[in-house]
Amino acid sequence: MVSKRVRQIDVKKINRNRIFRYVNTYAPVSKPDISLELGISLPTVLQNINALIKQGLVTEVGEFQSTGGRKATAIAPIRHAYYALGMDITEEHINLVLTDLSGYVLKHHQVYKPFCNSPEYYREIAEVVLAFKSSEVDSDKAFLGVGISVPGIVDMNNHKVILSHSHHSANIESNRFSEFIPYPCVLINHANAAGFAEMYHDDTCMNAVYLSLDNNVGGAILVKRQSILNHPPFVKKLYQGDHFRAGELGHMTLIPEGEKCYCGKKGCVDVYCSAKTLSKHTHGHLDRFFEEMENGNDTLRVIWERYLMHLAIEINNLRMIFDCSIIIGGYVGSYMQPYMSMLKDKIVMNNRQEDAAFLQSCSYCMKGAALGAALQQIEAFLCTV
Repeated sequence: MVSKRVRQIDVKKINRNRIFRYVNTYAPVSKPDISLELGISLPTVLQNINALIKQGLVTEVGEFQSTGGRKATAIAPIRHAYYALGMDITEEHINLVLTDLSGYVLKHHQVYKPFCNSPEYYREIAEVVLAFKSSEVDSDKAFLGVGISVPGIVDMNNHKVILSHSHHSANIESNRFSEFIPYPCVLINHANAAGFAEMYHDDTCMNAVYLSLDNNVGGAILVKRQSILNHPPFVKKLYQGDHFRAGELGHMTLIPEGEKCYCGKKGCVDVYCSAKTLSKHTHGHLDRFFEEMENGNDTLRVIWERYLMHLAIEINNLRMIFDCSIIIGGYVGSYMQPYMSMLKDKIVMNNRQEDAAFLQSCSYCMKGAALGAALQQIEAFLCTV
């Protein structure tokens, strides 16, 4: 009897969560729409919508045009009811993003702050976070917390960053990054955060690999986690592996016995496809590489062609392994859109079985990791609705 009551309570919670997620994704919607799309009875939908209105999460926003009967009430989410902040810590900067229940970027701010594993650094980034939060969100009650992304292997079980080559550090306790921030904080790998952001609003792309072409190459593997009874919306889940090392795409071997990688192996993807592979030819400035190449620098054009050749091999390998969409992100991904046809041509040359329609460039560019970190707080809240 007790287990039956528990199941009934679980079903009620699941229904309310599905209803809110549907409204939050597809608004404005009517109650009959919700009932039809989710397969939930109209009385149950009405009961849950009333409860969500009392919680301050949805509201009535007018009526739809009549199709012959009584006009249906339009329901929409109150997305500004809660906010979250994301902070992406890179080697040279911190990127801050504010989002709400919509999951979109509301505000972006970048600060030059070279990384240093010291109390002073962590205190300084906390001051930047608090100033940014205070300027955008008045009420602490409406603030869910901070998501922090770092370019390293984040061990979620033992709450530490095991290794971060770009930060030249290892075994940093997770709470070091948040010890001066008086709000709930969660830590996530940089590429995982960026990949999560890219897929968050995409219901057409069910599974995907996010290839992060930053100063180091990384990646994220996202798989579809279906809602109950397979009704939309779908939630994307990160596959992190048994030891949180899934997505270390930069250390797949691209060229056997090739150039030495910083990890100690030879021929890693990172050696041939990182942003530094290009920016080292223009004094560390990636934007100058593309600018000078487009202005007629033939030497850089040859380097770019070789870069695309190596990248095409890596993408074909990933396609063979995962058989899903592949998103090109990171610093290089931010410049990739004008060159997608060139890259796709090289991919097709090595893979006659299909075209390269599975490939796409990133949407969020430099903001992706910070947004994805913030979305960890948003998603944690949505799971409680």
